[in-house]
Amino acid sequence: MTSDPAVSVPTEKKTKKPNRASRPNYNQIHAHPLPINIFPLPSLVPHNPLSILHIALTYLFQLVVPPSHPQPLYQGCFTAETRSVHITDEKTIRALWEQGFFGKGSLSRSEPSWLDREKRRKGARVNETSEEVTKRRREERREFKKERARKEREAFEEKLNAEVKHTAEITADKGVNESDKLIKYSNNHRELKNPPSLSLSETRLETSAVAVIDSLSSVEETDPTKAQTAWKDTVGRQGDGEAVSRQKPAGTMDTIFNQEHLQLTPEEAFFLAYGLGVLQISSQNPQTIISSQSLLSLFRQNSYFPPLPSSELRPDDPFLLSYVVYHHFRSLGWVVRPGIKFAVDFLLYNRGPAFSHAEFAVVVVPSYRHPYWLSTATLAAASARRESRSWWWLHCVNRVQSQVRKSLLLVYVEVPPAMNTISSAEDCTRNGAESPAADVDITGMLKQYRIRELTIRRWTPNRSRD
Repeated sequence: MTSDPAVSVPTEKKTKKPNRASRPNYNQIHAHPLPINIFPLPSLVPHNPLSILHIALTYLFQLVVPPSHPQPLYQGCFTAETRSVHITDEKTIRALWEQGFFGKGSLSRSEPSWLDREKRRKGARVNETSEEVTKRRREERREFKKERARKEREAFEEKLNAEVKHTAEITADKGVNESDKLIKYSNNHRELKNPPSLSLSETRLETSAVAVIDSLSSVEETDPTKAQTAWKDTVGRQGDGEAVSRQKPAGTMDTIFNQEHLQLTPEEAFFLAYGLGVLQISSQNPQTIISSQSLLSLFRQNSYFPPLPSSELRPDDPFLLSYVVYHHFRSLGWVVRPGIKFAVDFLLYNRGPAFSHAEFAVVVVPSYRHPYWLSTATLAAASARRESRSWWWLHCVNRVQSQVRKSLLLVYVEVPPAMNTISSAEDCTRNGAESPAADVDITGMLKQYRIRELTIRRWTPNRSRD
């Protein structure tokens, strides 16, 4: 079959997509999952005997010269007002965020990007931050909804006009001229529904013009020679109702000092200090390094409001329960982030917020299954009150997670009985901040907690019909 050369086939014009700035290579930036140096052994090749010799030499070398963390360690300061640990060193901030997504910028939503946003606002060429990408996507979504509403309104008007014409054709045979009434009614309805109004920019321009005329009239009354100067100054200040700053020469920009610091939650700070040993936390007054034992007691006291004395601490302290869950999922390879935005305790990411959305939303629930908590009626009643959750609460939380496409994960932490091995803060610091008491066994204390996980998903007939 041959095509007719006289018939021209219309070709579609390809629309060029707007050029966008290239995004950074997150795989390279977040290559290390944790801020520690890893020294793995070489891989074993069964059919190559030299690989066994290579593994043996590497193992013996690491025994003689054991690898360690780089010195000095990362430094932080605990602040009781915000109940968090502040990191002010820029290199430490980037290292903790890029290697494990620890902390939150004090002037940002998540990633500390205030300095980059400020540079972009000043006119410097800096990569677009995640907050600016989110803002741009929301604006595009808003414009799309406006365009969709406009098309729906036009389709409704066309349908209304077609119905009016059809009614006019039917009534023309009967000699009843009702089409004019219907057309007049539809026009009046359209005018009432969409009354003519000035846009925001037109309103601003009209207000600016009135202000300019009033200022010029007052100047002309006093000194007519200053009218032209006043006109130039006033117009230079008026631009869409906003003040326009004078442009500086190209290539010049004031030095911007970073006013943002990194905030670590108590769970993140204790995991870095005790679990990984890469963070040293000091107090504000005086500047002394806090040991892991004293830090545990400090975080437990500040998990209550107002802070409780060390003698009134319990094994079901909010910090202990949350840290056990945080340490558990971090040890499994998840990136754990605070989940207050979605009314939960934690969010679990596979690699991090820079790569994908969170898959699970974690809610920590204490569990009192040990016989100690059922030994007396008072303990049993108090334990049941702390453990119980209402169905209204469960449905609300589950509904929120289903709307954001996350699976709700209830984590039950089995609370052990009152432990005598936990000493007070005075016992932890009786030998000084750098030499804690030897009778505090944090590892043995955390081993007494058990975790049970329960995944809950909202069943909907449309999505779960099969």
